[in-house]
Amino acid sequence: METGTGTLFERRAMHFVLLVGVLSFFADFTYESARSVLGPWLATMGATATVIGIVTGFGELVGFGLRAVSGRLADATRHFWPITIVGYVVQMGAVPLLALTHNWQSAAFLVILERVGKAIRNPPRDVMLASAAKRIGGYGWVFGIHEAFDQLGAMVGPLVIAGIVSGHGDYRFAFAILAVPAVINLSFVVLARVSFPRPQDLEEVQPDAAGVERYPAAYWVYLAGAGLVAAGFADYPLIAYHWTVRHVVTPDQVPLLYAVAMAVSGGASLTFGRLFDRHGFPVLIGLTVICTAFAPLVFLGGNIEVSVLGAALWGMGMGVHESIIPAAVAPMIGRSKRASAFGMFTAVYGVCWFVGSSLIGWIYDHSVAAAVLFCIVAQILGLPAFLWVSWRRRSAQ
Repeated sequence: METGTGTLFERRAMHFVLLVGVLSFFADFTYESARSVLGPWLATMGATATVIGIVTGFGELVGFGLRAVSGRLADATRHFWPITIVGYVVQMGAVPLLALTHNWQSAAFLVILERVGKAIRNPPRDVMLASAAKRIGGYGWVFGIHEAFDQLGAMVGPLVIAGIVSGHGDYRFAFAILAVPAVINLSFVVLARVSFPRPQDLEEVQPDAAGVERYPAAYWVYLAGAGLVAAGFADYPLIAYHWTVRHVVTPDQVPLLYAVAMAVSGGASLTFGRLFDRHGFPVLIGLTVICTAFAPLVFLGGNIEVSVLGAALWGMGMGVHESIIPAAVAPMIGRSKRASAFGMFTAVYGVCWFVGSSLIGWIYDHSVAAAVLFCIVAQILGLPAFLWVSWRRRSAQ
């Protein structure tokens, strides 16, 4: 059924991806704005680098770990939208409530709750996005488009927060303002649900590996490599903590640097997602090597210029983590087990992120140089796994 520039299914697939992108823009506007000032804000309430590393790392652990449950539930029930909606409600509700906290313990609870919401909604949402991939160019392209919307919101939001903090010097007022994009996000979630009640039907029907009970060896090897890369990737709250306590940048510049990182991340997701579809794992391997340079730049650089470059490389790394790494999972697994595969992958990924973040924070309190070394070595150790999977794919082709 041709309709000018493409089939009806291709048009609907693109409309779905763009609509999910818009709702993700407002989601990231909300929670990434809060995360951009989380480190300095927790520090004002007495949190140390170790505490910040543990809180943010544990949030990622819970947030990623619960995706295994969410993914299995989505595969078992095929209720992709209801699970996704619950996740967005929990996540969008947690962020504005930060305005009511007055100690780092209560703030930590809401930080973790926000990650829980993201954990609930991500696997079913990613499955719905993957359903549109073959219609409009490939998994890397679809996840890259989505990540570009994500990071655009993650860039604009912190800029707004930077203006509020600079003008009012009040973190809690800034958190309260984030109720506005949170409500807009939920409105677009409802619109997407009404417009596309079964987006999984967009996928071209192909032979499925659903009858295979075990995930392929490449999946597990790839997961091991991705886990090592995650362990060596420092969270932004710890980076922001370093910049403020060492007086590298002023508090109102912290969200601006986060906006720089998100701008780079969004552009990198689009560009490298397309390249990944065409050239495969060599793109991921090269980007991993390049992005290891963020650690010495953000932790050892002593001026704003080096910090900007470090933030840009950190943002490029985030683009890799949020678009290319999950995009590589989708073609490994049949559609009937894809939500479970995404959930299991991100659960293990989150455990590695938690362990790495906690270690980086603890090492940082003893030696900044040692923390930098840990970041670099952990990420480099993941490369052999990527090389092996790349070799297996070339052999299979």
